[in-house]
Amino acid sequence: MAYQALYRKYRPASFDEVVGQKHIVQTLKNAIANQRIAHAYLFCGPRGTGKTSIAKIFARTLNCTGENPPCMECENCKLSLDGTHPDIIEIDAASNNGVDEVRALIERVNYSPMEGKYKIYIIDEVHMMTSGAFNALLKTIEEPPEHVIFIFATTEPHKVLPTILSRCQRYDFSKVSNHDIQQRLIQICEKENVNADEDALEFIATLADGGMRDALSILDQCIAYEQNHITIDAVREIYGVVQPEQLGELVSKLVPEEANQAIEQLKKIESRGMDLKRLCADLISMFKDSLLLGMAKQTELISEHRKEILNKYFMNHPVQKRIQILNDLMNLYNRLAFSSNVMDYMETILLKAALWQAPVQNPIAYDVHPNNQIQYEKRSDSSDKSARQVTNSPKVTPKSNLSDLFWKSDVSRETTKMSEKPKSEFTFSEDFLLSLLVAGNKEEKNADMYNMKDLEKYRNDLKYSRFVASLNKFTYIADGKDFMLIGVQSKLDRDFINDMQNSVGYETFTNEILKKPKKIFAITIEDGKNLIEVFKKRSAEKTLPEPAKLELNEVLNVEDLPIEEQLLKRFKDLKIVDD
Repeated sequence: MAYQALYRKYRPASFDEVVGQKHIVQTLKNAIANQRIAHAYLFCGPRGTGKTSIAKIFARTLNCTGENPPCMECENCKLSLDGTHPDIIEIDAASNNGVDEVRALIERVNYSPMEGKYKIYIIDEVHMMTSGAFNALLKTIEEPPEHVIFIFATTEPHKVLPTILSRCQRYDFSKVSNHDIQQRLIQICEKENVNADEDALEFIATLADGGMRDALSILDQCIAYEQNHITIDAVREIYGVVQPEQLGELVSKLVPEEANQAIEQLKKIESRGMDLKRLCADLISMFKDSLLLGMAKQTELISEHRKEILNKYFMNHPVQKRIQILNDLMNLYNRLAFSSNVMDYMETILLKAALWQAPVQNPIAYDVHPNNQIQYEKRSDSSDKSARQVTNSPKVTPKSNLSDLFWKSDVSRETTKMSEKPKSEFTFSEDFLLSLLVAGNKEEKNADMYNMKDLEKYRNDLKYSRFVASLNKFTYIADGKDFMLIGVQSKLDRDFINDMQNSVGYETFTNEILKKPKKIFAITIEDGKNLIEVFKKRSAEKTLPEPAKLELNEVLNVEDLPIEEQLLKRFKDLKIVDD
C-alpha cells in the first residue's frame, strides 16, 4: 500500500478522537442524543482545526445503524470510512461554485437516501460560491426535504451571504491549544515508533499555530529528515527558524561599536536559508515579551528559559529603544509581502537600532517664588547640584548632555537611579502644589465637575479634540478660579497634559467648556494621595504657603486669525519668507 500522510492516516474517525473543539463535539453529541437535528449547519474557523473531519463524523454518526454510533462496524460506517457512502456527498465549492452546479444539486436533493437515514451534503469552502449560486440554493436550505442535511465549512464566514447565515446553526471552531496538539503528537510518535524530544514537539505545536493538520504535516517532514531522533534543532533547521539564543546574540550587538558584527550575523542567518519573515516575527515576539517582563517580573506568560534569554540579551537596552525597534519591526512585517529586498530592510532596522540615542530634552519643573507667580525651572545635573536657572519663559532649549534626562517629583515616595531609567518628565515643587490646594474651593470644583460632563461633545471637534483626548480619564484634586489640579493614572498621561499646558495652554478650551479660562495641571493619583497627607501635616503645623496666583495665557480664537498668524501661533519656530 502506498504511504499515507500522517494527517490522513490519523484523521479522527469518531468524536472521541477529535483534538480540541470540546464545546462543538458536546453540542453535536447532545443534538444526536435528543434527536434535535437541524437541517443546515455552518462550521467556520481557521484551517486545520477539524471542520471537515467533524462534519464527516457527524454525518457518519447520523447514518450509523449500530448501537453506539458511530460503531465503525455497520455497513454505513464502513462505506463512510472508505469515502464511498452514496448518501454522504462532499462538494468542493471552490470548483463547483456556479449556478448550474447548484441547480444540479437541487435536482438530486429530492431523491431519497439509498443506504442511510439522511442524505448529507458537506460543502467545503462555501464562501467561494457566487452570489447567484447562493441565491439559487437559498430556498432549498430554508425548506429542504426531511431527509436532507447541509453542512457548510468555511474559513471566511464573513463572505457568506447573511441570508444563508441566518438559516444555519453556526459553530465557530477555535485554534487548537499548543498543549492539546503536543499531547496528540506524543500519541502519534508512540504509534509510529518515533523518538522525539518533548521540546521539539512543543516547538512543532507552536509552528502549527493552532492547526492540528499543520502540526501533523510538520511532524511528517521531520520524521523524513530525522528518522531516528527528532530534536528541536532539527525542526529549526527544516523550517528556517532562528533559535532564541541566536536572536539574543544578534540583539546584544545593536550598539554602535558592534553594528558591523550584527550585520554579519544577519547575513550568516540568511545564508543558511532561514526565513527572514519568520525572523522578523520572532524578534517582534521577543521584544514584546521583554516589555512585558519589564512590567511584570513574575509573569507566568513567559517561560523561564525565555526569561533567561530576555534578561541576558534584551533588558540591557533602554525600554524606549526596545519600543522603537518593536515599532520598526512591526511596520516592516506589514510590508514584507510587497518588499523586493527584505534583507536591505532588515539591515536598515538593525543599523538604526544600533545608532539609537535617547531623546535629548531638558525636563521642566514649576516652582513658586515669593510673589506666588508661577515660574518654569530647568533642572540640571551639573557639578553644582544646588544651582538653579530660573526664567519666566516656558521655552526650553534642548541640551546635548544625556545625563540631564530626568529626575523625581518632590511628592513621590519612589526612588529612581538615573543610570537605570533615563526619561524626561514635567513635575512640580511641593510648595506650588500646596499653594494650589490652598487656593482651591468646593464651589469651583462642583461647577467644573458639572461643566465637564459635556467633555465628550467636543471629542469630534477639530478645534478641541486634542484637548479632550488628553483628558481621557482623570480625577479632580483641586479647583480654583483660574486652575484645575487633576490626578491621572500614569506618568505618561501626567507629562502629556503638563506639556500641553506648557506648549499650547488649556485656556482656550476651558473658556469654551467651563465658561472661564483655566490652566490645567496634572499629577499622578499616587502623588495626589501623598500630597494630601503633606497638606494635612503642614496645615496642622501652620506652614502652608499662600494661595497660588497664576497668570493665564491669552484666550484666542486662532481660526479667526489670518493664515500666516495661525501658522505662527501653532509653530513657534516657523519663519515666513515672502516669495
